[in-house]
Amino acid sequence: MIDDKSVLAIVPARGGSKGLPGKNKRPLQGKPLVAWPIGAALGAACVDKVLCTTDDAEIRGIALAHGAQAPFLRPAHLASDCASSIDAILHAVDYLAERGEHYDYVVVLEPTSPLTASADVDAALRTLHARRADADSIVGVSRVESTHPEYDVRLGADGRISPYLAADFKSLKRRQEIEALHFLEGSLYISATPALRVEGGFYHGRTLGYEVPRWKSVEIDELVDFLFVETLLANLDQLAALDAAAHHS
Repeated sequence: MIDDKSVLAIVPARGGSKGLPGKNKRPLQGKPLVAWPIGAALGAACVDKVLCTTDDAEIRGIALAHGAQAPFLRPAHLASDCASSIDAILHAVDYLAERGEHYDYVVVLEPTSPLTASADVDAALRTLHARRADADSIVGVSRVESTHPEYDVRLGADGRISPYLAADFKSLKRRQEIEALHFLEGSLYISATPALRVEGGFYHGRTLGYEVPRWKSVEIDELVDFLFVETLLANLDQLAALDAAAHHS
């Protein structure tokens, strides 16, 4: 609960994956990938219930073993490559509502973002709850750094490059001069339940951004991402120290 508002956390985890087959069941530091967001949700003080929606019986078993509820297997039409993720989320919300369980907020944590911590979930929820007068949802964002569009170029048919934004290369801005931009990084999604139904998603004009450091924004889609996250997890102390230094600078 947050004040008197109930919170449902949903972990969506399909059985199919083209980029990294079986990734949601793949062990990350000895724990299946799907178990990481479940652990983050269970550890969040504001979350009342953690539900895993999956079409895969083995993933369902893993979810149950790690403390989530998984009362159903997702219908096949909500688990295909072209199925909408929001439809799968609303299916889970409706399943509970039909059984008399209603929640004021819905949190979605995906296995592809295993670096999200319980503290992130609570902080984002509290931010949204405090801003309910002018916001209905909050999503993870991270600052654009090395890939800032100021430094993008076009590659011409003749092989020559030209600036994408600047008039010429002499006009390129220094890093200290560029506008701060952020990208939608997918580590967490939270919405007031009525707004989720009305908007059909988490992104709209009343959406806040919850800023996370670049290292937490890594999403696992391919093997190289998985290996990268393993390295990050092995160096969490150093990363935490960097974050602390950044907050005090």
